[in-house]
Amino acid sequence: MPVIARFYGIVIKMYFKEHGIPHFHAVYGEFNGVFEVETLEMIEGDLPNRAIRLVKEWAERYRPELLEMWRTQQFRQMPGLE
Repeated sequence: MPVIARFYGIVIKMYFKEHGIPHFHAVYGEFNGVFEVETLEMIEGDLPNRAIRLVKEWAERYRPELLEMWRTQQFRQMPGLE
């Protein structure tokens, strides 16, 4: 699964062969979360609240790029939060 961004110890990944709703995975140490791109809702996982807030802030900035990446299935490295 390609890593598309890293910030504050959080790793964002996207499986390019998955089907279903557009989503991405966030890993923070031993914690994981799966986020729907359209709503930014965590649909699965156990991330701490602070990590959830950071992931949502990041994804809100890059939502169009995430949707395009899901649609085209083309990997692209993205910036993290500053």
